[in-house]
Amino acid sequence: MGSFKAAAVQMRSGTSPDRNAADMERLVREAASRGATYVQTPEMTGALVRDKQAAAFTTEDKDIVVSTARGLAKELGIFLHVGSTAILRADGKLANRAFLFAPDGTTLANYDKIHMFDVDLDNGESWRESASYEPGKEAVVTAIDGVRLGFAVCYDLRFPQLFRAEALAGADVLSVPAAFTRQTGEAHWHVLLRARAIENGAYVIAAAQGGLHEDGRETYGHSLIVDPWGRIIAEAAHDEPDVIVAEIDPAQSLAARRKIPNLKNARDFSINAGEGEAPRLRGAAS
Repeated sequence: MGSFKAAAVQMRSGTSPDRNAADMERLVREAASRGATYVQTPEMTGALVRDKQAAAFTTEDKDIVVSTARGLAKELGIFLHVGSTAILRADGKLANRAFLFAPDGTTLANYDKIHMFDVDLDNGESWRESASYEPGKEAVVTAIDGVRLGFAVCYDLRFPQLFRAEALAGADVLSVPAAFTRQTGEAHWHVLLRARAIENGAYVIAAAQGGLHEDGRETYGHSLIVDPWGRIIAEAAHDEPDVIVAEIDPAQSLAARRKIPNLKNARDFSINAGEGEAPRLRGAAS
């Protein structure tokens, strides 16, 4: 696959999956009308709710976002990446699960968010994602017509070893659909996304939630597409629902990695921490 147009869909998902699916459909259709053949939606496309409302979610075969996205991918002939939606597992827990649908409507890949957002913020907000969600255990890289796409969701962005592992597995496009809070987004969103692109010589596509949601949460918006040199090539510079589109040229990833061959030059190492037991290496690149 040569160059192609990618779109990031910015949403303000509420508590109704039916309404969110309709909003997703409208924005995905707009993206496709602008020539995008790969379209990404944000984390929690299906519903953005507090943990106490988690019982409202359902299984993959009954999920309206999954069925709507599958049908749209086939109708529009696009790769449609649902950034994530909450899926009820057989054990009663939820998975924060991403889906990639092929132009024929089949499921190319899915990915369960690995890192759980368990945090107390300075503004009084408290989140315990692990109270309802079962973390994933497997990083995912898949091919879309010759381009290798690596998966991540939101808080995963803060764990560079995940992206390094995917880049070493051949990913030249990295995905970070998200629902960053306004506080953390204002502080870190742009710099982290640009850093992941620069570190790995890869495009980064990040569809975001934005604005004040029905559950009282406020998310940052500012969906971004970043090139392998760390340049922002498309941005929704606000928190309103929107669609951004940019040209993705896989050759630019190869060019960036030739100029800065850090993936090739990486070496294994151990840590000498002085007295006591050496800290365990987590998420080693190789």
